[in-house]
Amino acid sequence: MKKIMFAKMSGAGNDFVVTDSKIPGNPALLAKKICDRKSGIGADGLLLLGRMKNGDIRMRIFNADGSEAEMCGNGARCAAFFSKRKSLRLHTPAGIIAARVSGGRVKIKLTDPRGLRMDIPLKLGIRRIKVNFIDTGVPHAVIFVNGIEGIDVKGIGSQVRNHKEFFPRGANVNFVEEEGAGMIRVRTYERGVEDETLACGTGSTASALVFASKKGISGLVKVKTQSGEILRVYFKDKGGSFTDVWLEGGARIVYKGEYYV
Repeated sequence: MKKIMFAKMSGAGNDFVVTDSKIPGNPALLAKKICDRKSGIGADGLLLLGRMKNGDIRMRIFNADGSEAEMCGNGARCAAFFSKRKSLRLHTPAGIIAARVSGGRVKIKLTDPRGLRMDIPLKLGIRRIKVNFIDTGVPHAVIFVNGIEGIDVKGIGSQVRNHKEFFPRGANVNFVEEEGAGMIRVRTYERGVEDETLACGTGSTASALVFASKKGISGLVKVKTQSGEILRVYFKDKGGSFTDVWLEGGARIVYKGEYYV
């Protein structure tokens, strides 16, 4: 049997199994087993880290269903914390992510968002809704709602995630309600988990940027996640395009252990 050393980590309620051990066999199959909450460790995703010759870290992200994601904001923050370095760069399929660690706080610079589209009409059965879209390293639909606690996140989220408008990649789906000046409340249905998660870093960022675009806000939007933790999204708005986008929040190691395959 092969021993894998791992850390179970949490970033704003998103939980991950993080390892820099060499993985035998198919990592997608391992992710499905290790993320299972009954027969495995239990997590939203598996993060595989490898040190590069220049000192940077390569990160691969596998969702609980075994699918590989382009990027994961809270996962990247956990990976940076796991590295025990104050400053580093993470190489992901979505691009290079800069990270800064200060105590239990981690701040990452995302790749520049792209593909912003506002007020896209969608038909869900007999219901017609309007959604917004932006790619923050991962594709995200953003829907503004009233009474966010009563929203059927899994039911509606699944329909939007699989809608032909977002074929073939699909999209994560964020339900957003304004909480006050410069703050929003977000609940997210995550592609690959196929359910609501307690937080989504790229989703929080997508929601903040769409909100900023609608409200004419620049600089900072605070995002209250389903876990109750507040993430901070910093950005520059250059005539409708966003640059210098940073996501900040807490990250922690829940426990460390050994997993045998």
